[in-house]
Amino acid sequence: MNNTALRAGAQSADNTHMVFTDSEHEKFYYEKLEQARYQDCYHKALIYVLGISKDTRNHFSQIYDIKSGYVNPECLHQGWQTSGSVKVVRLAFNLYTDGTPSVDDYKRKDEQIDECREYSVSDIFCCGYALYFWQGIQLRYPEYCQKLRSIEEILAEMERKRAENTTNGNEE
Repeated sequence: MNNTALRAGAQSADNTHMVFTDSEHEKFYYEKLEQARYQDCYHKALIYVLGISKDTRNHFSQIYDIKSGYVNPECLHQGWQTSGSVKVVRLAFNLYTDGTPSVDDYKRKDEQIDECREYSVSDIFCCGYALYFWQGIQLRYPEYCQKLRSIEEILAEMERKRAENTTNGNEE
């Protein structure tokens, strides 16, 4: 299957279609969500995001304890991690805990600050997973993402407004 699997049958809480990286991601999401303690927005986002990467799917139990509900920040230091998988884990942790739990792994303040910076939007989103990260954010914050429009709709509206300004003599 290609990298952008749009599932017509899979819908998020706001009734929009969910996007999965592939069929394994989709299968992982539904299986783990069923096993989760709760099917709330926190668990949906965590499980969806951790399912993005094959590496994080394969090491799920080292990242998150599904029975206790605890994340394992130490997993970020394990040898299987890649530059992409650490971004996946950090975003998943942030969406689940509303924080940066791996910062406490460091004793020195400068190391804690450096780790905190790894959770910045630019550090996490600058990768090929950005589309899927956005889907995770929509799962975590459905109340703020209900009236999302497609890029095509936004561009069409911008073009209409530009055309109106041009015909009204208001050149930009």
